[in-house]
Amino acid sequence: MSGPGHRTETLAVEDAEWVEELIGSWVEVYKKSATTLALLRIVRDSGPLPAAEIAPLYAAATGWSITERGLYRTLRRLADAGALRIEKVAVARTGARRQDFALTPVGEAYLRGIEARLVGADAAGHG
Repeated sequence: MSGPGHRTETLAVEDAEWVEELIGSWVEVYKKSATTLALLRIVRDSGPLPAAEIAPLYAAATGWSITERGLYRTLRRLADAGALRIEKVAVARTGARRQDFALTPVGEAYLRGIEARLVGADAAGHG
């Protein structure tokens, strides 16, 4: 950072390592929070969807990968909170039932609130 009151200094090795740790920690927290926003948007725009179809859309939208465990954990957390509904759907070829995730009215309101407060309605494209 430059400008009045800011100067560039070379950090000691220990300080540089600490800064890297802080940055890594912040990025992980940000990614977890951004995952909720991204998943709600994906389900709103393309749902109802099974988790297997959500994962590649998430990667395309965010540029990040997500583990299967992380994806299911987040989807389940959103369903438990009432933001997503789990629909049991029979698979045509096998007759097995899969879980599709759909946005609920609570999820719609939650997503609108996030977009309005953190992203901004204009930036989100949903006013």
